Amino acid sequence: MRKNMVAGNWKMNTTLPEGLALAKALNEALKDRTPNCDVVIGAPFTHLASIVAAIDTRKIGVAAQNAADRAAGAFTGEVSAEMVASTGATYVILGHSERRPYYHETPANLKTNG
Repeated sequence: MRKNMVAGNWKMNTTLPEGLALAKALNEALKDRTPNCDVVIGAPFTHLASIVAAIDTRKIGVAAQNAADRAAGAFTGEVSAEMVASTGATYVILGHSERRPYYHETPANLKTNG
């Protein structure tokens, strides 16, 4: 049976100092607890490496809020899965409802090859 997950997606909110403070507060709240579900922070890309360094990633997972469908190339502003992984984040959230009308994302173009 799959383990349940609770994830907080910050969307385009929090500056880096605000995000770090929030992540550290969650880390402190879970310090002496073992959650019975996976806990994941979905933070802006600019925050990922700093948050990974500041929390106990055995208790709290860190997710990027999106990843490009390409490994590399001239795709200004995009972030590849390899770039996400290099920050220490271990999750990516794909298929956001607001990205469907704005960026024309569909189940077909979100499908992975793996």
